[in-house]
Amino acid sequence: MHAFRLAAVAAVLATATPAFAHPKLLASTPAPEAIVSNVTQATLSFNESLMAPLSGIDLAMTSMPGMAHHEPMKISGFQTSVGADGKTLTATFPRPLPAGTYQLDWHAVAADTHRVTGSVTFTVR
Repeated sequence: MHAFRLAAVAAVLATATPAFAHPKLLASTPAPEAIVSNVTQATLSFNESLMAPLSGIDLAMTSMPGMAHHEPMKISGFQTSVGADGKTLTATFPRPLPAGTYQLDWHAVAADTHRVTGSVTFTVR
């Protein structure tokens, strides 16, 4: 009987590891599919703390007024940071984004170390 109890305790301890979930996007500014103006920041809020060095944002202009068909143009020269709360990822642009449609691709890594990705599209008028 003693061996059975030890085996049961060992089984419980072996499976009693912390349950980590992947980070989930809760909100973004601009919101998905929003039509906005004077955009100097894009902010993404997640449900758990992010690992700053492994999380980030890529931005591309996918269309612009007067040019119906053009290849996406990657936007660079902006700063990306994780907020003091650890759950907010922000891109700060040196000047307002010009009129056009944008795709913001994000990647986030939390304590479980799994990379999660997603996209938000929005239009600047």
